[in-house]
Amino acid sequence: MFKNYLKIAWRNLLKNKGYTIINVGGLALGMAVTLIIGLWIQDELTYNDYFKNKDRIAQVFQSQTFNGETSTGPAIPRPLEKALKDGYGDSFKHVIMCSWTNDHYLKYDEKNISRPGNYMQPNGPELFGLEIIKGEKDGLREINSIMLSASTAGALFGNEDPIGKTVTVSNEHKLNVSAVYKDIPVNNSFNDTDYIIPWEKYLAVNEWIRNAEDSWGNNSFQLFVQLADNTTMEQVSNSIKMVKQDLNENSREFDARIFLFPMKDWYLRSNFENGEQVGGRIKYVWLFGIIGAFVLLLACINFMNLSTARSEKRGKEVGIRKSIGSQRGQLIYQFLSESFIVVLFAFVVALLMVLLSLNGFNELSRKEISFPWGNIKFWGASLIFILFTAIVAGSYPALYLSSFRPVDVLKGTFKTGKYAGLPRKILVVLQFTVSVAFIIGTVIVMQQINFAKDRPVGYDKEGLIQIPTFSQDFNGKYDLMRAEFIGSGAVVEMSTSSSPTTRIWSNRSGFIWEGKPEGFQEDLAWTEVSPEYAKSLNMKIVEGRDFSRDFATDSLGVLINETAKKYLGMENPVGQLLRDDDDEDPNPPLKIIGVVQDMITQSPYEPVKQGMYVYDRFNNASYYNLRLNPDKSASQNIATIERVFKEHFPDIPFEYDFVDSEYGEKFASEERIGTLSGVFTALAILISCLGLFGLTSFVAEQRKKEIGVRKVLGASIFNVWNMLSKDFLKLVVISCFIAVPIAYFIMNGWLQEYPYRVILKWWIFALAMMGAMLVTIATVSFQAIKAARANPVKSLRTE
Repeated sequence: MFKNYLKIAWRNLLKNKGYTIINVGGLALGMAVTLIIGLWIQDELTYNDYFKNKDRIAQVFQSQTFNGETSTGPAIPRPLEKALKDGYGDSFKHVIMCSWTNDHYLKYDEKNISRPGNYMQPNGPELFGLEIIKGEKDGLREINSIMLSASTAGALFGNEDPIGKTVTVSNEHKLNVSAVYKDIPVNNSFNDTDYIIPWEKYLAVNEWIRNAEDSWGNNSFQLFVQLADNTTMEQVSNSIKMVKQDLNENSREFDARIFLFPMKDWYLRSNFENGEQVGGRIKYVWLFGIIGAFVLLLACINFMNLSTARSEKRGKEVGIRKSIGSQRGQLIYQFLSESFIVVLFAFVVALLMVLLSLNGFNELSRKEISFPWGNIKFWGASLIFILFTAIVAGSYPALYLSSFRPVDVLKGTFKTGKYAGLPRKILVVLQFTVSVAFIIGTVIVMQQINFAKDRPVGYDKEGLIQIPTFSQDFNGKYDLMRAEFIGSGAVVEMSTSSSPTTRIWSNRSGFIWEGKPEGFQEDLAWTEVSPEYAKSLNMKIVEGRDFSRDFATDSLGVLINETAKKYLGMENPVGQLLRDDDDEDPNPPLKIIGVVQDMITQSPYEPVKQGMYVYDRFNNASYYNLRLNPDKSASQNIATIERVFKEHFPDIPFEYDFVDSEYGEKFASEERIGTLSGVFTALAILISCLGLFGLTSFVAEQRKKEIGVRKVLGASIFNVWNMLSKDFLKLVVISCFIAVPIAYFIMNGWLQEYPYRVILKWWIFALAMMGAMLVTIATVSFQAIKAARANPVKSLRTE
């Protein structure tokens, strides 16, 4: 019987090729979108699955409250390690101190490369379950050892065995390669850790870190833990909450609270507001999951509409089958079988679409998703997906067609009834409601991105490059290099800074100034700069003056930004002193010499943080900032800069970043979301238009005799077009009025996450409505005009 159903289904598909192409094409497109979104979601949800003990690993976080606002982050003080080991040792299997991931120069023979990596305590590789390819698992037990990732080992040593070889780090420290570990996959934390150096070496070469052993106020470190088998994340997190306040009275002022942030949340739920976890990238997982479900629904609606629209053509078939004894259940089974064949065929086409588009999608989404050919779970889920789609798409047509009475259809008295087309109209309204809502959402996302891009940056990012100076070789050579670079003609100004232009690496508190409110807890971004910093960035001085080498006292000078002026409550800040509140060993007071325009260094969607730019007295520079000569091309300038650089630093690789590109990365996540949303919106509209095209063709076919009569009686092409188009336009207009308030509610809620956000304007919604109506007119017009231009003799000659 099933074989017979398949034959009938196959013949019906071949008999109605146009119907088949529209149905299979629409379903294939919807299924392809859903499949590729499913692969993306799978990649997001499996982030950090490389780590075998993912559910038992956590990073130690702390929350601190400044003036009623709680900030949360991973920076912790060094004494916390000892406190956890001594007081809560039974709760942990490992407690590991770790540096931040930073770039260093690695040299072997003539090869010199720059790679990111970490300093870590000896049990770090075991905690993270690194897969050792060569060498020792405990490769960090010797202070002068280094562990390399497989790709870094290959870049340095080629086919040589790296174990036991000596690598020079930042032209300072000679370390022996003790192990090579497999590269951590890209969809995992620490995927950019290309080397690991013992924590003891970090202590040995940095006096400030050794001095931080008992400093609870120096939050400059990371701490990772693996739980013991006899406890839970929640239990341990609750038990250590007050450890910092218990051991350090000063921490009580900021209500410092310690807790464990589980690895499973690092990627998808990393946002905190006022001390509470509020989600993160998981919102995009939900967003694209909903988009995928709706796109598939649109494709299923097409199938339903086209199947029921052809009801009169299948009516006699149903009547004959029922008259010779077929039960309604058998007919339902037959129509579901047809639906299954269409869906199965569409799934094959969808797989081809996914394979063809996967590389482009990876490039767009910055992923490395591969098709899971050998994944049994994927094929099992695909089978369920096919069955689910077949049931959703085929259930309504099967129930509708199987309900026909054989007497009516065989006598020719079958009428579809006044409201028979109502379900199809409702489905069309649903289709375009979703499509219009998608259009509005995409436009608002792009508006928000452009709104932030147009925000004043506070400096001139064009023609500005930064060169990392992560080596002692750069110490004491700033004045020489500035003279050399400017003298080369490729650079018009140069400066140094302790952090990159587009980021904040350090924050400070503990200042006293005239008029400071009692109990006020300051938190200021801190950047150490050379005197030419403002000139090289073309920053605007709004009060006071810039640093000057002509004033020796400027070594204790400081520039603050406009937000800091308001934050500190200073009407006339120039000349005021910022004193250290440490009574035992205070630093010299800093004198405010000027106020600079606010400069965006963090998220462009957030308010500018209060900041200060301090004269760099201790050579803490991490970057050279070079203003390129605008009279020459960028390539000419870079070539000249590289030549000068190599003359003085032959053993250091020449690396640089354009600041405008680095700033552009701040929009990367939202731009990817906006672009992907735009692509999926376009596909959703295409699917809706395919269905509308099919419906229009069937309506035109159904009413061809009526059209012939109207033409004989003098109806123009416009009259016929208007007759066929107006009903569909009415449905789209209804869709628009439903979609607008829904889209407004959702997108307005999304915008509330951004303190600096675009204002929703009426034209966004009007544009989306006009676009939907124009697309509808274009889709319907082809079939409507074709029907209007047909010769009425052909449709009426049998009458």
